[in-house]
Amino acid sequence: MLAYFSPSAAALRRADTVDLAALPEDAVWVDLDRPTPDEDRAVERLTGIEVPTRDEMAEIEISSRLYIENGARYMTASLMCHSDSESPRLSPVTFILAGRRLVTVRYEEPRPFMLVEAKLARTPSAGNRGDAVLLELLDALIDRCADILERAGADVDEVSREIFEPQGAARTGQPKRYSDILIAIGRKGDLVSKVRESLVSIGRLVAFLSVDGEGVKWPKDMRTQLKTMQRDVISLSDHASYLSNKITFTLDAMLGVVNLEQNNIIKLFSVMAVVLMPPTLIASIYGMNFRIMPELQWEHGYTMALGMMLVAAVLPYMFFKWKKWL
Repeated sequence: MLAYFSPSAAALRRADTVDLAALPEDAVWVDLDRPTPDEDRAVERLTGIEVPTRDEMAEIEISSRLYIENGARYMTASLMCHSDSESPRLSPVTFILAGRRLVTVRYEEPRPFMLVEAKLARTPSAGNRGDAVLLELLDALIDRCADILERAGADVDEVSREIFEPQGAARTGQPKRYSDILIAIGRKGDLVSKVRESLVSIGRLVAFLSVDGEGVKWPKDMRTQLKTMQRDVISLSDHASYLSNKITFTLDAMLGVVNLEQNNIIKLFSVMAVVLMPPTLIASIYGMNFRIMPELQWEHGYTMALGMMLVAAVLPYMFFKWKKWL
């Protein structure tokens, strides 16, 4: 899908094009969402640049993600997508700054794009240039990473409380509860690592954009804003590292609790074995060696023996269920 944003009396006006041959020359921002080959060619005719393919966007070399070609700056960053779901993932998004026009190529729907689009539609003169729109997008992306880290930090604190300050029945061992906690820790660790990776790519993009080159000199206010973004990215990366260490500590603590619970169970089994050892020894010496055993001549002796075996099997099982070991 191809959408473009052109200046209007109020701000930037969005239009979803139908006629690819009629793209306006005053388009400030061209957004390619899962573009088709025809849409790629239409944008290339309008801007005079080459639109990268999805395979080219997936390259991880710095030289393939940040470069200048035909006077246009190509910048690819890995952005967070579906961070509110149970399966967050990173998706490469390419920003192409050609003169005063911005072209974005993406195959997912990062939330900051929708937020910036809504902001540009109601803010006068907020994005009459492609570089201004790019700064709005980068600022929204950094804010989104900060929000994800804040939520992840709160979730990790909640998991820590469940481990170290269990309430009520949670104080006793529950395998399902332990399993849920371990899954939650793993998900938060995966989320934080993805956010950190995204911040690294955004930081490289901002540093690359800050460098003047090929006759382009950024205005003073833009250079100031880029420096602020660099500081924000560095501080968020440090916070992500702190959260990673905290998640590692929480995981170690959870594994320690599991080991302690297992040791308590094994200790109980050992005590029960020691308690039953003397009766077992006596039964081994004297059992079934008496001439007079009333049950041998009793009509229901066999049934009684089967019932006692069943009770002996059910009672330990019920005890383990009561202790929540099963």
